[in-house]
Amino acid sequence: MRYQTGTVTIPNFSLENGEQFREVELAYERSGPENAPTILVCHALTGNQFAVGTDSKPGWWRGLIHEGGYIDTRYYQVIAFNVLGGCDGSTGPGSVGADGEPYQNNFPSLTVRNLVEVQFVALNMLGIDHLKAVIGGSLGGMQVLEWGLMYPDFMDAIFPIAVTPTFSDYAIAFNHIAKQAIKYDLKNSSQPENGLSLARMVGMVTYRSNELFSKRFARSQVEGEFDVESYLDHQGEKLAKKFNPYSYLRLLDVMNSHDITRGRGSYQNAIQRYDVPVFALGFSNDLLYPPDELKRFVMDIEDAGGYAEFCEVDTMFGHDGF
Repeated sequence: MRYQTGTVTIPNFSLENGEQFREVELAYERSGPENAPTILVCHALTGNQFAVGTDSKPGWWRGLIHEGGYIDTRYYQVIAFNVLGGCDGSTGPGSVGADGEPYQNNFPSLTVRNLVEVQFVALNMLGIDHLKAVIGGSLGGMQVLEWGLMYPDFMDAIFPIAVTPTFSDYAIAFNHIAKQAIKYDLKNSSQPENGLSLARMVGMVTYRSNELFSKRFARSQVEGEFDVESYLDHQGEKLAKKFNPYSYLRLLDVMNSHDITRGRGSYQNAIQRYDVPVFALGFSNDLLYPPDELKRFVMDIEDAGGYAEFCEVDTMFGHDGF
């Protein structure tokens, strides 16, 4: 299997809000035969471009994408980008701006559509003018839904996973708590990783289900500390060591911006624009993206004359099931 990583440099890229970069870089991973049909994988909030990885360092979706896998890299070329605003090689808050200093909090605000457009440009620069499919979950699923509306002729199918057509007020509320934890820490502490750690803990609670936590931890304790407490501490500390807190803030705002109807009139007008086949997967016990909402979205596309299918995966893992 051919395996390649690198960056694409894109000059003069403009954002939806009118701000412009003199250039942006997108880091990518490319696996599989060069001339094979191409599948684009879009990552979630704390993901990166290493969806496949290597034998010695498997990527985050290696269980799905490998030789002989559900996405078989003997027959498909798979590409994933680290999103604009990320912190794994693409231009983001940790990148150096025109003044010679890292952007950090001065990094401009982004939308899901910005993330999709810059990947579209990068794919063309890599010589790819058509995709077999676009697939992704959570923030990745938001990108998938926008791909289907922004560039419907560019791919044969889309696979939105663990996502809804708009980001709910309930989900925005949890993002607000996470953002406030990070902002407070950045303003008042010399150790801003503490706020990011707390934000991650908030996220981890919403990604899983009560059933999973109960079965996994069963109120067990070690020296007076509940196992679930030490688990959350560990998850928070692990992310805080490797993720830029300003990237986390910007990407939370990207998720909050997700609404397929924005600028497209009514919900009905938006779903009528899905000319590409939609294959959606939802997960039971998903607090943030209820599968019933995704199922309803699929039915609405069918009622509007489009082609869509829905499958619900029964799992106690909730949102993290994807």
